[in-house]
Amino acid sequence: MSTTQVQTVQTGADKAKIAVAALLVVGALVAFYLLSKQGALVQWAALLVGLAAAVVVFLTSESGRSLVAFGRDAWREVRKVVWPERKEAMQMTAYVFGFVVIMALFLWLTDKTLEWVFYDLILGWKK
Repeated sequence: MSTTQVQTVQTGADKAKIAVAALLVVGALVAFYLLSKQGALVQWAALLVGLAAAVVVFLTSESGRSLVAFGRDAWREVRKVVWPERKEAMQMTAYVFGFVVIMALFLWLTDKTLEWVFYDLILGWKK
């Protein structure tokens, strides 16, 4: 059972912050294309500054804070994972490759057997 609560209610200020962030992204893209005659450095600076401003505005909203909290929780869970040692990982990889080879041989033999039964024995279509 999951204890995660979904919140869909946003205040007007949060909606405004998200709208401003979206407008900053659009403005950064427009500035990038409008400043093409100014040179690549100016273009990229305008784009990066606009995107950085949009990220900052978004992170101040409730959605942004929730995203940051989710990222922290996910990182905390990843640190709890017990990763296998190199030897164990190599063994499991070898098992998987071995199984794939055995399954490929089985399917190839099954295909050839069915081909022989249907085409040679039943239909008499010799190659």
